[in-house]
Amino acid sequence: MPMTALTGSRVRERRLLLGMRQGELAEAAGISASYLNLIEHNRRRVAGEVLLRLAAALDLKPDVLSEGAEGVLVADLRDAAAGASAPMPEVDRIEDFIGRFPGWAGLISAQHRRLGSLERSVAALSDRMAHDPHLSAALHELLSALSSVRSTAAILAESEEIEPHWRARFHANLHADSERLAAGAETLVAYLDAAGEAEAAGLAAPQEELEAWLAAHDWQMPELEQGAAGLARLREEAGQLASSVARALAADWLRIAAEDAKRLPMEAFKTAIGPGLPDPAQLAQSFGADIVAVFRRLALVPGARWGVVACDASGTLTFRRPVEGFPLPRFAAACPLWPLYRALGRPMTPITGLIEMASRRTRRFRALAFAAPRLTGGFGGPEVVEAAMLLVPVEATSEPALPVGTTCRICPRIGCAARREPSLMDEGRSE
Repeated sequence: MPMTALTGSRVRERRLLLGMRQGELAEAAGISASYLNLIEHNRRRVAGEVLLRLAAALDLKPDVLSEGAEGVLVADLRDAAAGASAPMPEVDRIEDFIGRFPGWAGLISAQHRRLGSLERSVAALSDRMAHDPHLSAALHELLSALSSVRSTAAILAESEEIEPHWRARFHANLHADSERLAAGAETLVAYLDAAGEAEAAGLAAPQEELEAWLAAHDWQMPELEQGAAGLARLREEAGQLASSVARALAADWLRIAAEDAKRLPMEAFKTAIGPGLPDPAQLAQSFGADIVAVFRRLALVPGARWGVVACDASGTLTFRRPVEGFPLPRFAAACPLWPLYRALGRPMTPITGLIEMASRRTRRFRALAFAAPRLTGGFGGPEVVEAAMLLVPVEATSEPALPVGTTCRICPRIGCAARREPSLMDEGRSE
């Protein structure tokens, strides 16, 4: 008998296994995040069209979510087989395997889930510890203050006779450095204490705070279409973000987004996109806008199934509109093979290609990238280059794809010619 009352638990387990956030799954299934939350806690039964959309977003057959533990077990074993190296397991005999060896099947399923959880933890911790600029700055401040205290204390301890005015100066320096050390320690402790909550919410930096605010709106900002009044409401809301840096980033983002909304009104923009793969060049020509602005606008199209990534001339990611199956680094430098960076090296030249993300579940995307310079300081000022990339998921195809990763530190492709540092992932995994 189908255990429909537990379907929500299976939805949540599958989402966590794939590393998806509630907002991402809700958007993919065309429902609100609050409704998905009720489903996952088995407070709302799910069937019909909603069940079909959830199953499609989770890459499962609908009956796997509704038929009970055996269906989930089959799905887990299929996932484990998909990420295996040669020789490939006999996928067509999974049901026979479960029937004959239920204990072994359960163990493989549990280890498969555990592996997925550990890989996500390694990725997050590696990114945070190696590349978190806030943590690095806090530690540097502590070490600097500690060195000053040690130097001053050594002078006072080793010098038997010091003139009174010099001794007073040393004491003042020692007091100031001690205060600085204490303040730095308090800041670091507060930051680390908050890290758990921030990690649970997917936040670790002001940029992520901004992106979480946009995701909370499902990447839809209809207020931008309402002129000054709507923009004022968004600015007021953005002013309530936790950190001052995030508030400044939000204010700058809203300024640019409002300018884009004037040139690319959303209703006309959606009509011009039509079905299929958006063509940024045609859209830019139709509206008299630049291509990078079109990319920014595509990130806010309601119900969009694509992702958008932008970077500055240093290669640092400045905007990330995620798409399922294409994990984006939080602090680390991204994969140098991304078409985004090829476009950055060839401004005003459209770059397109099929790419394949290295992960336990291989996903392919059609990538369209473009970079353009801006003369922010006038004709004689410095040239600022910005690049953007559109990621559109594609179905299985025989067309050759370029293998890419998230960032070298956690990429499993061992033989990659573009690798700049060893991977923390299992070295025994196949490319």
